[in-house]
Amino acid sequence: MTSSPAPVRLVADVVVTCDERSTVYEPGAIDFDSTDGRIMWVGDANLVPDTPGIVTHDIGGVVLPGLVNTHAHTPMTLMRGAGDNLPLMRWLTEVMWPREGRMTPDDAWWGMTLGSAEMLLAGVTTSCEMYLFEEAVIDAARASGARLMMTPGVLSVLHADAFGMGSGRMDTIAEVHRNHHDATGRIRVGVAPHSAYDLGIERCGELAALARDLDTLLHIHLAETRDEAAELEAANGGRRTVELLADAGVFEGQVLAAHCVWLDEADLAILAEADVAVAHCPVSNMKLGSGAAPVAAMRAAGITVGLGTDGPASNDTLDLWEEVKLAPLLARLTAHDPLALSAGDALTMASRAGAAALGMETVGHLSPGAQADFVRLDPSHLAFSPVTNQTELLAHLVWAGPSRRVTDVWVSGHQVVADGNCLTVDIEQARHEVQRRAQRLASESGT
Repeated sequence: MTSSPAPVRLVADVVVTCDERSTVYEPGAIDFDSTDGRIMWVGDANLVPDTPGIVTHDIGGVVLPGLVNTHAHTPMTLMRGAGDNLPLMRWLTEVMWPREGRMTPDDAWWGMTLGSAEMLLAGVTTSCEMYLFEEAVIDAARASGARLMMTPGVLSVLHADAFGMGSGRMDTIAEVHRNHHDATGRIRVGVAPHSAYDLGIERCGELAALARDLDTLLHIHLAETRDEAAELEAANGGRRTVELLADAGVFEGQVLAAHCVWLDEADLAILAEADVAVAHCPVSNMKLGSGAAPVAAMRAAGITVGLGTDGPASNDTLDLWEEVKLAPLLARLTAHDPLALSAGDALTMASRAGAAALGMETVGHLSPGAQADFVRLDPSHLAFSPVTNQTELLAHLVWAGPSRRVTDVWVSGHQVVADGNCLTVDIEQARHEVQRRAQRLASESGT
């Protein structure tokens, strides 16, 4: 007879839950079931329940939920560093799309594999991917142990026969959803029209209807740059893109809009009324000179805002901690107000709010019944000293930048990073494959 795995208890110096009350336990403990990957109990380490057979590990450090990357194109690790110093549309048309047009599923698999390892090592346990070659991306994420919201892209300018609106793309997405979507598991599948300016309003409406039929997430780029939709809006009597999409029913259902830099008050009101969530990508928006999203105004309007890295070619990392630091800095700078976005707000955006933006209510917080996705940080760096109260600890987590050290990571109760080493990916092999494949893409595209 084979005995079932025993429940596990991790005892830490500090547990930051990121729950609705922003509870912090010092010292804290987390009990979880390694079989179903759910948290059983979390609380004061001095008040742990009497659980027969539980295996206890005293890990010290600071434990918090795995971070949630709400907008990424992770296989673009293959194009990291390319097209630097170009604005968005030239960056896309002159460098990114020519290289991506020569990608294969195997290329995407290796790009996603390396990127998944990069995210896990930074404590990012969940990502929402808008990309092509979705089968390869899903397979790579599954192998790495990461949690994935895969939103297969629909884009007219790349591999259009396979990934545009023709040739049964909607049927393909529905099949991928049927084969891989698991609302309680690690892999979920949504729908991702690239943008209104690429596909047009009618096609975005058709894809939104598909997402509603599948009862899943619609993920779309929106208002990333000042002029991206000028032609579309001119052809529609000057009406703004947000209004056009709303009238087409695109915001009916669960919707995540990425970037949302160039929105006015009327746009914000429409998004708030429709309960559209936003993926805020400050580093990418700054690097490409796109602008600064009105995050404080979004949150004041009741819009759920998460954080995203965007692709590794426009960031150029997948380390969400950079977004955690820069989001409140950018909000305060643009508002000339140190109260525009707090450190605690930023941490929430990277965890519970980001998960909510993806419709993952059991992710992004440490609570009974939640997924056992959590991260251990080593707070021994000098930037974490001193700490005289919990507010200062949260401030260090947000502002300490590269001094943070992620040592261990669990997803669904399974350890995927131990002592700073990724357990699920052969990183040197992945680096080698990405290097040689990136060289081929650059050579074949002439970029």
